[in-house]
Amino acid sequence: MDSAKTTGKALPQPQPLQAQGHQYFEPLLDEVQAGELLGLHPKTVQRLARQEELPAIRIGRYWRFRASALNVWIDVQSTGQPLTSERTQ
Repeated sequence: MDSAKTTGKALPQPQPLQAQGHQYFEPLLDEVQAGELLGLHPKTVQRLARQEELPAIRIGRYWRFRASALNVWIDVQSTGQPLTSERTQ
């Protein structure tokens, strides 16, 4: 059972962490969440990550994705332009 349902209180939402030298920690998406963002099936997202066509992070046997990196990838795919340092900042 969900503890929020049994206690009647909403669970706190995770907040981004501020790390030394970094602005914020960006939560990572799994292939289902990345697929929803991109409008792709999770297996397609996994295949694109495995083929290094989609920016992804491999953690053990799992693929994880940064939403910001996926947004940059969408921009590059839609314009057909190579990635420049201006877009990564």
